[in-house]
Amino acid sequence: MGTLRDLQFALQLKIEELRQRDALIDELELELDTKDELIRRLQEELDRYRATVSLPGSSAASADTEHACSAQSEDSQQVNRKTVISEPFTLDPVTLAMVSHRSCDKSQQSQKLIQSSFLKNGLLKNLDEGEIRTIIACMYPTTINQGCYVIQEGANGAQAYVLEEGQLELTKDGLKLLTMEPEDMFGELALFYNCTHTYSVSAQLDSKLWVIDRKSYQTILMQSGLNSLSHSTELLISVPFLQSLPEDVIMKMSDLMEETHYTEGDYIIRQGATGDTFYIISKGQVKVTEKKPGHEEVVLSKLSERQWFGEKALWGEDVRTVNVIAAGEVSCLVIDRETFTDGIGGLVFDCSHEVQQSPEAKIESDKDADLFSSSTLSDFQIICTLAVGEFGHVDLVQLKRNNKCLYAMRVLKKKLILSNGQQEHVLREGRILMEAHCPFIARLHKLFRDAECLYILTEACLGGDLYSLLKEKGCLDECSTRFYVACVVEALSFLHCRGVIYRDVKPENVVLDEHGYAKLIGSRCLKKVEVGKKTWTFCGTPGYMAPEIILNKGHGVSADFWSLGIFVFELLSGGLPFSDTDPIKILTATIGGIDQIDFPKTISKSASSLIKKLCRTNPSERLGSQRNGAKDIQKHKWFEGLNWNGLCKGTLNPPVIPKVKDALDSSTCGHYTEGSVELSTNWDDF
Repeated sequence: MGTLRDLQFALQLKIEELRQRDALIDELELELDTKDELIRRLQEELDRYRATVSLPGSSAASADTEHACSAQSEDSQQVNRKTVISEPFTLDPVTLAMVSHRSCDKSQQSQKLIQSSFLKNGLLKNLDEGEIRTIIACMYPTTINQGCYVIQEGANGAQAYVLEEGQLELTKDGLKLLTMEPEDMFGELALFYNCTHTYSVSAQLDSKLWVIDRKSYQTILMQSGLNSLSHSTELLISVPFLQSLPEDVIMKMSDLMEETHYTEGDYIIRQGATGDTFYIISKGQVKVTEKKPGHEEVVLSKLSERQWFGEKALWGEDVRTVNVIAAGEVSCLVIDRETFTDGIGGLVFDCSHEVQQSPEAKIESDKDADLFSSSTLSDFQIICTLAVGEFGHVDLVQLKRNNKCLYAMRVLKKKLILSNGQQEHVLREGRILMEAHCPFIARLHKLFRDAECLYILTEACLGGDLYSLLKEKGCLDECSTRFYVACVVEALSFLHCRGVIYRDVKPENVVLDEHGYAKLIGSRCLKKVEVGKKTWTFCGTPGYMAPEIILNKGHGVSADFWSLGIFVFELLSGGLPFSDTDPIKILTATIGGIDQIDFPKTISKSASSLIKKLCRTNPSERLGSQRNGAKDIQKHKWFEGLNWNGLCKGTLNPPVIPKVKDALDSSTCGHYTEGSVELSTNWDDF
């Protein structure tokens, strides 16, 4: 047995050995992190290489054709961050009648081939079975002779195609990338918006194809969504205890209820079981039975479509006193107590939230109104050009009689707006922003027009946009991200309480003022939607767009909460969860949902929780969409400690105070033409 000194020495050796092991583990973990980063970068390089030289497999041709043709470069990534908006679309009776009665004859074999093509497509396979059937019925045939083009690179697309017979070749810049065989689909991006094809498709053999155009596709999905919404709403209104609820609450409940299917003999409810679910029969019939001790099971009644059962479960724990059994094929709209309570709870949504404005800001706002009341376009001097956009450019300007204040003047060419069918979106944006007096939304002061251009005078936020800041820093820390996200939450709350959807939340659309506070800028995606209604335009930025917009299910303000979650993810990580150079792959990944994404280590657990709650697949389950509205977002753990009152009053210190160069030192480089300018007061007279 050793002495005490020997034992102490042995203990010291063990401690030193453990310390060395800990140090080795730390080194290995650091090395592992470095290798993970190297693997990620190599994977990106491999993806770039595959995109330019390898050919997609025939089994995934439909989703990969755009991918095979996209050069994975900074330019293509920038293109995918552009806002895309489908042309304005209404479900007019003529179009509806035409699409409803267009049913081209197809053999059973042709129908199976087209259906198989849809089910192989990563994006379109997510449509409802009935929607796919209707689209297939509406598709019409066309033939392409050998050597002729189906699609030409650089042309705008409006149709998607399924090859039934023959052989097609896909090329880009004259180089062959892919051979397409029967059952392959291509061109499907054109079903969503007016895109420019990045490849050519020509016939190697005489070929037969089936075609679906964008207008028919969107008509079918919109009509399907409206029918489904109308049916579920009618069912809910037929229940006496729900009839007193306001329309917006009924619509909310309609979104929350899921359709569940049962077959002959299925027990929907079992006697004696504890229940928490309410059912409305949407199709079929059920029988209600009871079994008393010592007696045979007795049929008490039968319930059919528009009848309901299990309503007591919504108000508290309910022990079922009867059996409910499916008598044949049955479909029910179903909602459980927790979903009902969280989403509705029998309460009308509180939409009284108002963003507080400091007295100083109100005085400044009143001064601005007086200043611009008699101003004309020729009263402004151009200092310099700030940016160039899709339909024009943005000038930094000042009033000749008050050269201490700077403003931004968006100069949009009417011809470009009209040729792209965007006049409705541009004018709608103007109408909404003229009334949006919110400290977290860049102020629109006045509008002018002349024969060629539309001029939009706005507040000049010269601190730059968050996308530029993000590119400079790689990613933002939690404290900075929390501040900027809180500013956006306030802006969205202001818009949502007025029934306005933003639909294009992303770093490019968030700018910093001279104090370092973040503001949403104007967007053509802005739209006012009536209470309880939905809108159907494919609108937003791929990667930020909510699933219900992509699948054309109809969307409301909940789409903004999805985008807000993606916004938080990108600020904290420097990248998007759904990212690719191929728009179709981005849209397909979005439909897969946020749960399929591995979150980087830069995103904390509480931030991850916030993102996942904002990005729920069901719009009605998203944080912010439930009965407490935006208050639920503000109360989330990730915002713990943030002084929301101080934020609204402008007393919080921002993460960064921009160094705005004194543009007034610049020499004036021009002015707007006099004489031909008039105030744009009549919105319809574009």
